[in-house]
Amino acid sequence: MNGAFNAPPDIGAAVAEQAVSWLVEMQGGALSPRRQQAWEQWLHAHAEHQRAWEHIQRINQRLRGLSSPLAHAALNAPKSSSRRQALKLLLLLGAGSALTWGLREQLPVTPLLADFSSPVGQRRNVQLQDGSQVRLNTASAVDVQFDEQQRVIRLLEGEMLLTAARDSRPLLVRTAHGTLQPQAARLNVRQFGDRTEIAVFEGRVALMPTAHTGSALWVEPHQQLSFNRLAWNAPRPLDAGSGAWADGMLVAAHMRLADFLAELGRYRRGQLNCDPKVADLLISGTYPVDDSERVLDLLAVSLPVRIKRFTRYWVTVEARV
Repeated sequence: MNGAFNAPPDIGAAVAEQAVSWLVEMQGGALSPRRQQAWEQWLHAHAEHQRAWEHIQRINQRLRGLSSPLAHAALNAPKSSSRRQALKLLLLLGAGSALTWGLREQLPVTPLLADFSSPVGQRRNVQLQDGSQVRLNTASAVDVQFDEQQRVIRLLEGEMLLTAARDSRPLLVRTAHGTLQPQAARLNVRQFGDRTEIAVFEGRVALMPTAHTGSALWVEPHQQLSFNRLAWNAPRPLDAGSGAWADGMLVAAHMRLADFLAELGRYRRGQLNCDPKVADLLISGTYPVDDSERVLDLLAVSLPVRIKRFTRYWVTVEARV
């Protein structure tokens, strides 16, 4: 597994707590000579202490380039228990042990510590060590764990296009709603809050929702469906625009304007709002997701709408007066 913070070997919970305590104390003000000596004695008492201290220093530096609730708690509440817990969590989750992999699967902060991620408005290509190809869509994150028995890719948020390499080990793709097992497949996986959507372009994919007790469903080539933790919807033919995002395009075929803007809004920062008066207007065409400002200008030409820009980050599409 590729640790998000290039972690050293495992760091125990007790040592992590000690390192966090020292960091919080230091950032509260200069240490007294007595406390400075105590810190130096702690630091040099064991190699694990030095690994923990070096690692948490790196984490603290990198947090300043991140935007998340966890980073905010770790940086902006120097005297609170939330800061202490956030720093300890980051130190432990970055340690790279089998225990922390299990924690990373369960905690809501996992996108922050993902092995691979893409920011809003960008896409990213990743080649895994088995030869599999992963393309991440905007604001997406995955964790990867390969061992001698299996290969596991966990989609933490967003969307990915996976081309699975052939390997003697089974490949499992996990989302918040279930597990997929591709068979030499090429598939698109998108995770929503209440469901996961998959589209299979090549190969076959076995699907098992988390709380489903029956047999797995085999999703065949050129099929797509959505599923939650309990069940799946009936498979249907691929939509014309399935996977078009990988080429930087958003395909609309008689799509409601509100739905179109929700999709376009994924590729830009800030709020992109739709006036309810024009929400049901229908739109068709192929649009570049990397130039959302141009797309909005095209909408004002082709539909009875106007684009109201309060700032670059707060835009509303409303009825033309």
